[in-house]
Amino acid sequence: MSTLPPRKRKKKTKNQYFTQATEDAIVRYNESSDPEERSEIYRKDIHYAFFKLTENIIHTFKFYYTEVNEIEHLQHEVITFLLDKIHLFDKTRGAKAFSYFGTIAKRYLIIQNTKNYKKRVDKAPVDELHHNLKYSYDMDYNPMEKDDLSDFMDEYIEYCYENLSEFFPKFKDAKVADAILSIFAQRDQIDIFNKKALYIYIREMVDVKTPHITKIANKLGNIYKDHYTFYLENGYTDFEDSSYL
Repeated sequence: MSTLPPRKRKKKTKNQYFTQATEDAIVRYNESSDPEERSEIYRKDIHYAFFKLTENIIHTFKFYYTEVNEIEHLQHEVITFLLDKIHLFDKTRGAKAFSYFGTIAKRYLIIQNTKNYKKRVDKAPVDELHHNLKYSYDMDYNPMEKDDLSDFMDEYIEYCYENLSEFFPKFKDAKVADAILSIFAQRDQIDIFNKKALYIYIREMVDVKTPHITKIANKLGNIYKDHYTFYLENGYTDFEDSSYL
């Protein structure tokens, strides 16, 4: 009786839809002033990469709170936004096109997802909200205070995103900060409340060790504490402060 040879496992292949050739095409697209040439470059060498990039980000981070009925319609919105920002890509700054446009797409989806989630909560029946609440209430709970804190948090996240490259000049640091901020932005939709689980979640998003995450989280925490202390003492926010820049 013959036995079959051991079955070889196929090596996992990395996504090959967004390659160096894609980045080169984006550079050629930006360098060209001929509309027909740009259209041809985009159609042949860029569109599919943007399509797969947006598809993967939507499903990986579960950006399903949307005003459109089909995921492809949502992808079209994001791709249109990427095209609007494509001229800003500068390969001389060190970032790879895959990471650069992935970050832009994710930020756009975070903002839209959060807005649409809040709309859905506002329109939902009371009994449905009660069933889905992720908060634990205590005797001192004040809805206005929670709303104020949520508004402050949204401003803080936007401020950090706008100044991400200044706060974290190293690409690897900025990538970790982006992952942490994306969790903050989706705080109403993520059932994670302990520190260990958060660190695991972040490590799944960016391949770095825990001490690196702690370093970035501490800096973001210091920015948060300084601005929140100012907010508590003065009753308004001051995110124009450039002391961290």
